[in-house]
Amino acid sequence: MRAALGLAALPLAAGPASAEQAAATLPELTVTSVSPVQGRPAAAPASGSALPYGVLPVVTDTFSPVTVVTRDQILRDQPRTLGDALAERPGISASTYAPGAASRPIVRGLDNARVRIQENGVGIQDVSELGEDHGVPINPLVANRIEVIRGPATLRYGSQAIGGVVSAENNRVPSFIPVSGYAGQVTTGYASVDNGRLAAATVDAGADGVAFHADGFRTAADSYRTPAGIQANSANESQGGAVGLSRVFERGFVGVSFSHYDALYQIPGGEAAESRTRLDPRQDRLLARGEYRPEEGPFEVIRFWAGGSVYRHDERGLAEDGIDAVRATFKNREAEGRLELQHVPVATSLGPLTGALGIQSGRREIGTSGEAGTLLAPTDSHSNAIYLFEELALGNGLRLQAAGRAEAARAAGTATLFPADYLPVPGEDPVSQARRRHFAPKSASFGALQELPGGFVASLNGSYVERAPTAFELYSRGAHDATETFEIGDPNLKLERARTIEASLRRGIGPLRLDATGYVTRYTGFIYKRATGIRCGDDFASCGSDDELQQVVYSQRNATFTGAEIGAQLDLLPLGDGFAGIEAQYDFVRAQFDDGTYVPRIPPHRVGGGLFLRADGWFARLNLLHAFAHTEVAPLETVTPGWNDLRAEISRTAPVDPAVFGASEITFGLQGRNLLDDRIRNSASFKKDEILLPGRSVRLFLTARF
Repeated sequence: MRAALGLAALPLAAGPASAEQAAATLPELTVTSVSPVQGRPAAAPASGSALPYGVLPVVTDTFSPVTVVTRDQILRDQPRTLGDALAERPGISASTYAPGAASRPIVRGLDNARVRIQENGVGIQDVSELGEDHGVPINPLVANRIEVIRGPATLRYGSQAIGGVVSAENNRVPSFIPVSGYAGQVTTGYASVDNGRLAAATVDAGADGVAFHADGFRTAADSYRTPAGIQANSANESQGGAVGLSRVFERGFVGVSFSHYDALYQIPGGEAAESRTRLDPRQDRLLARGEYRPEEGPFEVIRFWAGGSVYRHDERGLAEDGIDAVRATFKNREAEGRLELQHVPVATSLGPLTGALGIQSGRREIGTSGEAGTLLAPTDSHSNAIYLFEELALGNGLRLQAAGRAEAARAAGTATLFPADYLPVPGEDPVSQARRRHFAPKSASFGALQELPGGFVASLNGSYVERAPTAFELYSRGAHDATETFEIGDPNLKLERARTIEASLRRGIGPLRLDATGYVTRYTGFIYKRATGIRCGDDFASCGSDDELQQVVYSQRNATFTGAEIGAQLDLLPLGDGFAGIEAQYDFVRAQFDDGTYVPRIPPHRVGGGLFLRADGWFARLNLLHAFAHTEVAPLETVTPGWNDLRAEISRTAPVDPAVFGASEITFGLQGRNLLDDRIRNSASFKKDEILLPGRSVRLFLTARF
């Protein structure tokens, strides 16, 4: 799918400049996951990295706010997790439970079951939303781009995406044949803070209508340094890759890929570090997708996505007897499919009407053993859905969009009935029995987008979304040592309902680029982990008499989330074929229950800005991000001090002779992070009082393209 960023007409000169500069334009940046009513020919090569590095990508042709991390940005930052790749973008933070290994994105203060993570349109199919210590089996180094979608567009993917969608896009199922017959890249880097080293490579090739893709990566890092010393038990490593094959024809493509991922990482802080806790996620994944554009008939484009995977991880560490062994095992088997039918434009008296009808189905089985067997007994979840998007162009730059979705969801598991005060009754064990819950969530949205003078675009969206509780919110029932919590589900949870109004103002052309959104979301029956103040051991009988684990109960209350996210960039001084300029950002989210108390683990207010220079293949940047002290805390939470993260980069991209270097272009540079060596704690992390984030670090990076 394609949504033009509106950057194709952006001049590279501001103010007085040469005629050549005035005529120059930036190429388009493509986004793939936003709207089902837009598209591009399947055989066209993706241009996700064509935007010159350092230019703020602003998506102006979509109703919903979209954050895009380009391939060049990924290859320079060299993140090892999606949380690392996104944590500093306005409106987005990360869980940082195990920095560099287990760090899920947090979107507008929402995470886990409310943020869908997917790769090429299919859910990632892991267990990372069951616990913050569980890593996501995606390595960003092989992604062409990462997209974060909020607002009404998330209805395309399901009510579990109520907070947003994080989509890693790559060419693992090839959709085009490179113009020269082959293309690829190799990247490597080294970070001083953890002796981090990595390498990744991708290659795309094809001929005679057959396209091929292969990629691979390997990363490794020692325990990282902080301003207070080495953060014990924080080392990590990962490796994996994929192969894909497609048949590309004049009116579409169809293909399949197989990928493998495995990692080994440690959990820092508290009891986890003392027992040398470590996890080893492994996943095998099969993915298929395709697109066909009929020459005639009622449908303009037919698309499908399908995928299935087998996932497992063991949690290892020292037991009470001092023996190092597997303490818990999580298994996840999952499959998902989606079909979209985009109808031909319909001429109406008001303007052309475009739209798409989609159906989606999925099944998930979670199996547990060891200590995980007491946390969550095996569960079986099913979901089926149908959705519809329609867009009406009224003329004069005004467009309207409406969408609706209806689902049928089922979650089967073992429900445990605990006492009302969550304290054990002497001589009695909580009663457990098999239970199956059925839900029928329904969602709808309406939006308006208006093009304004000066290249500005304004949008206003309203949505109503219902979310079914997940199996672990319903049926959790015991100790989770890695997160140091004793988790209790509620098998009687009801649908979670959210009503959202959001307004955006964006500009992607000219010397000023702006992306600003404000929103208010009213939740009825917001599901969250409530700390009871009770401490537990490894079983319920120990609750109230042991102090090893914090007892948390899945509960429901009404809540209101209010926030804003703003990013801006201004070209000031023409230099060579580029500019020197300034950039700024600000974001906040305030989340309160109806009684005035605060929702736990919310990111802080943040403000940042700096200087940049991009010209003649050179890029330099100096930027400071400041987080204010987080004082709006929930009961039993502690205040998180503010912090400053000073970053700098200098890099060079230059064409080279392929006959000599084996590559056509090389980018190399130096990047510094947390240069003030500040003590950074993450207010959204369960581990914020136990661990510091990495201290001062210098990273060397090199990428060769051919």
